[in-house]
Amino acid sequence: MIYASLKLIHVLSIVLWIGGMFFAHTFLRPALQSLEPPVRIRFMHDVLKRFFAVVLVVVVLVLVTGLWMIGRVAKESVQAGLSFNMPLGWTVMAALGILMIVIFGHIRFALFKRLSRAVNASDWAAGGAAIAAIRLWVGVNLILGVATIAATVVLG
Repeated sequence: MIYASLKLIHVLSIVLWIGGMFFAHTFLRPALQSLEPPVRIRFMHDVLKRFFAVVLVVVVLVLVTGLWMIGRVAKESVQAGLSFNMPLGWTVMAALGILMIVIFGHIRFALFKRLSRAVNASDWAAGGAAIAAIRLWVGVNLILGVATIAATVVLG
């Protein structure tokens, strides 16, 4: 029951993270293009501030639940007298997931700080540049997230 609960938290956290990136990248950003830069950049800053606060929690949940599930299976294998060989799908999922977390850290702690400074200074050119960089890296993370799901489904 604990394993199933942690797996549910793990999957729902990933759905929230990847779904949020997909929504922002595919629907929200294009819909805001008609707004003037000061309004658009402030709006995106406010949206990203809320989203990134949630993603910080999600990243911790994904990491903790993922490690706990791998550790539990490894422990049960060893207790049964078997060696633990992590399945290829899990290895790919873990590697891509860690890469996604690193990229999110760059987005949140470098690029978003740059955006916040630009908004506070009403420097809309710098704000636009920061949003463009965030959009690029969110796109990369979105592709990695979809690749992670595909690898997990295909490789098991």
